[in-house]
Amino acid sequence: MLDRLHFNRDTLSELVKIALPMVVSQGAFAVMIFTDRYFMSQIDPTHMAASLGGGVAVFFSFCFFSGLFSYANAMAAQYLGAGQTDKCPKVVTQGIIMTVMCSPLLVIITYFVSGIFEAMGHDPQQVELERSYYIILMMGVVVTLSKICISSYFAGIGRTYIVMVCDVCGLIINIPLCYIMVFGKLGFPALGIVGAAISTIVATVVAFLLFVAFYLGKEHREKFRVMESFKLDWGILRRFLRLGFPSGMELFLNVAAFNLFLLMFQSYGVVQGASAAIVFNWDILSFVPMMGLNIGVISMIGRFVGANDMERTNEVISAGFIMGIAYSAILATIYITFRYPLVEVFAPPDGDFDEIRELSAFMMIGLSSYAMADAVILVSGGVLRGAGDTRWLMTASVTLHWAMLVAQYFIILVFDYGPRVSWLTFVVLLLSIAVVYVARLRGGIWRDPERLKMVMAE
Repeated sequence: MLDRLHFNRDTLSELVKIALPMVVSQGAFAVMIFTDRYFMSQIDPTHMAASLGGGVAVFFSFCFFSGLFSYANAMAAQYLGAGQTDKCPKVVTQGIIMTVMCSPLLVIITYFVSGIFEAMGHDPQQVELERSYYIILMMGVVVTLSKICISSYFAGIGRTYIVMVCDVCGLIINIPLCYIMVFGKLGFPALGIVGAAISTIVATVVAFLLFVAFYLGKEHREKFRVMESFKLDWGILRRFLRLGFPSGMELFLNVAAFNLFLLMFQSYGVVQGASAAIVFNWDILSFVPMMGLNIGVISMIGRFVGANDMERTNEVISAGFIMGIAYSAILATIYITFRYPLVEVFAPPDGDFDEIRELSAFMMIGLSSYAMADAVILVSGGVLRGAGDTRWLMTASVTLHWAMLVAQYFIILVFDYGPRVSWLTFVVLLLSIAVVYVARLRGGIWRDPERLKMVMAE
């Protein structure tokens, strides 16, 4: 792989131009989650643990659809690169059609998943909080998925500044509204975790309406012939399902494995659950913005694959690794150097925090260890996804995640080795995924011309 890569300043600048607004956008999402959990930590550790457990369960419930619809990024980019601009907005139409058709299934999922918290042996008080948070957020899931589809489309055609504007506006609404509704300000009752969920739905609806306004704007309508796109296109729909389905299954099975791991980890007790919530809060602030780089890489790789310009893909890979590793190295240094002050941010006003502090600080060392592995995974995965290598990604990633889950089952529930051993096993998983993804890039199978023709076929 290294002999194919070479640095190009213009390509790096273009990637920065596309990825930076997505970093801000994903960062806004991370800050929204971080703020919700911070507000919960100011009530008590049980509320904070419930916000983590309930939030992960929400994402688990719709993550397959999220993975499927977010492939609108790569598809729109591929059509743009191939010069078929009229097909770009048709990708959004097919995504919205699928979203509406999936609504009854999402209701069924909500019904069954809402009982998982008690089954995992969580504290009764935490169970009630988790269930309330989960059900309210799932009530807005159709809007959430529609937003994912249209935002992925704008990323695919390189209009990432639109995504940034809409998501930042959502954040600006969410934070003060969440504070007001959680703690009962300006005449509102103190709704606690329920208020956090309601404010998130309100912010999501506002952001989605902003996306629609940009989508129906005159300049965009004229360039992409949007008004002619509101119809079923079986060719694009089949291609969407063929390439997006593995991405959806990969995300679903990986999140299922992670969710089950987290629920097992929380079965150690409230201290361990609160510690995990603290560490993953900081993980979100590093990982989610790097998702912006991942989205930028998918967009550019998809465009150059559509244009059959593989030389430019080499430049994108080089630029992606430079940006990702540099960013994650800085974060890793911060996490390990300031781990205790970072943990102290979530110390509640009252109560004993010593046990949570020590375990969280230990886990922060693990977080700093896998931060750069995350960067390698996201850049490599973005390249392979943009090139349509979604089936391999699904197979490799799911296999490693579920192997980790089996190991965690024995570590936590059978041999009771303790939270530190469990956390180290999780760190090893991420390092392993990074190695496997790089090996796939080096192999070059994803570059095969016949394979790429199949990717573009409808």
